[in-house]
Amino acid sequence: MSTPPGLTIPETIPATEVPDDAPSYDVVVVGFGIAGGCAALEAARSLGDGGRVLLLERAAVHGGTSSMSGGHFYLGGGTAVQRATGHEDTAEAMAAYLMASTKDPDERKIRAYCEASVEHFDWLEALGFEFERSYFPGKAVIQPGTEGLMFTGNEKVFPYRDQVAPAPRGHKVPVPGDTEGTRIVMDLLRERVEEAGVEVRFETGAAQLVVDGDGDVVGVGWKSFDETGVVRAGAVVLAAGGFVMNPDMVARYTPALGSKLFTLGSTYDDGLGIRLGESAGAALEHMEEPFITAPFYPPSSRVKGLIVNKHGERFVAEDSYHARTSYYVLKQPDSVAYLIVDSEHLGEDHMPLVPLKDGYETVEEMAEGLGIPVATLRATIDRYNEHAARGEDPDFHKHPDWLEPQDQGPWAVLDLSLGVALYAGFTIGGIRTSVDGEALRGDGSVVRGLYAVGACASNIAQDGAGYCSGTQLGEGSYFGRRAGAHAAKVASGATMSR
Repeated sequence: MSTPPGLTIPETIPATEVPDDAPSYDVVVVGFGIAGGCAALEAARSLGDGGRVLLLERAAVHGGTSSMSGGHFYLGGGTAVQRATGHEDTAEAMAAYLMASTKDPDERKIRAYCEASVEHFDWLEALGFEFERSYFPGKAVIQPGTEGLMFTGNEKVFPYRDQVAPAPRGHKVPVPGDTEGTRIVMDLLRERVEEAGVEVRFETGAAQLVVDGDGDVVGVGWKSFDETGVVRAGAVVLAAGGFVMNPDMVARYTPALGSKLFTLGSTYDDGLGIRLGESAGAALEHMEEPFITAPFYPPSSRVKGLIVNKHGERFVAEDSYHARTSYYVLKQPDSVAYLIVDSEHLGEDHMPLVPLKDGYETVEEMAEGLGIPVATLRATIDRYNEHAARGEDPDFHKHPDWLEPQDQGPWAVLDLSLGVALYAGFTIGGIRTSVDGEALRGDGSVVRGLYAVGACASNIAQDGAGYCSGTQLGEGSYFGRRAGAHAAKVASGATMSR
C-alpha cells in the first residue's frame, strides 16, 4: 500500500553530492514566523560581523501563522506590566503552575522559560514596541482593547489556584481586537533581522536536508518555483509551522481536527518542516494532541451559567480557560453539551461561535427541548443554584467570582456541541527537542546540526486542557532565540574545525 502524499518523508541529500561551489552559511533558518525570525536574529547577533545567516520563507511575505494571531505572549515572573498593575509573580510560581497544568511537563524547559521570562519580555519590547501597562479584569479570549495584561489560562481554576498563587500572564501587544495583533511584532522583527544582516529569501522553501556520513545535518536543498539549489550550513533551524493544513497528517495524528472544525493556520502549515526533521532521524512528540476550542465568552457574565451534557449532568468548571472547557466537551457522550444561562446573565453576543439553541420559559420546557429527563435537569440546576447562592461549588469548585444562581427565567441555552458550535483548532505536537532546540532521536541523542522551534517542535504547550493563550508566541519566540544562539555557537565551532 502506497504512502499518502502528505505523509511522505523527503529524501535527504548526501553531503558528497553537494557541488564544491555551493554557497555556505553558518546558520540556515527555515520559516519566517515568530520562531524563525527570532532564531535568525539571535543567530546573526551571536555570530557578529562576518557571520552568515540565511532565512528561507515559502510565502511572499514574512509573518506566517504568527501574524494571524491576536498578539498574546505568555510571560511572567514579575514583568514590567505585572509590576505596574500590582500583580505579584515569581519565576518559581510561574514554573509551579506550568508544571502542575501540563500533561507531561519537561521541567528543564519550563524552568528555563520561566526564569528567563522577564528578560525575554524586555527583549521583545526592545524590538521597538511597548506592552501597555494596564490590566483587563474580565473573562475574554483576548483583551478587547489595548490592555496589556489578563488571565489567559487556568491559574484561577481549581485545583491550580490552591496549589499556586494565581497571577495573570497573558501579555497582549497594544492592538485592539482578536486577530493580527502580532503583525506589528513581526514587522519590527523583520526590520531587526535586516539590520542584523540576515539574508532573507522569500518564495523559497526547504525541500530536503543535506546529511553527511555521520548523520549530521550540514545543509539544505531549496526550491523556489521551478528553480532548485543547495547550500551548505553549519546548522539548520526548522521553523516551518505545524501540520493542520495537511489532511493526511491530520488523519493520522489528530483526526478530531478533520471533523466539523475550522482549522487555524496558514497555507504552509503542511507539516513539511516536521517531515524534514523525520528524514534526518528526529523523533516526534505529542503529535496526537490538538488544540480545539469554541469560546462561549465574552460577555463574562455567561461564565456564571452552568454547562451540562446530553444527560443533564455538569462535567467541568465553567470558569475554565475556554480550551479546557472544549477539551472536556469533546469527551462527553456524542460531544454534546449545552450552556444554560438565565436572562440576567445572558448579555449580548460578542463571540458568536456558540449559537443560541433556544429560549425557554420553564425548566420543564427546557428539558423537553433538550431531550433530557426533567427530573435530572431540575436536580442539576437546583443543586447548582443552591450552592451558588452561598458562593460554593462542591462538585467542580468553580471560583466564587463566577458563581451566581441561574434562577431568573426565561433561560437561554447555547449549544456547545461539536458540529453545531464553530470549533477551531490547530496542531501542538512536533519534533522532539532539547532545551536549546536541538532535534533529538528516539533514544535521546542529538541530530547534530539540526534544530526545531515554533510549531515544528514539541515544547511547553502539549494539550488543550492545560493550554494558556500566548504560550505558542511566548515559547516560539523564546526557544527560537535560544536555538538561534546555540546554532550559531555550534556553527562557529564547525567552521573553526574545517
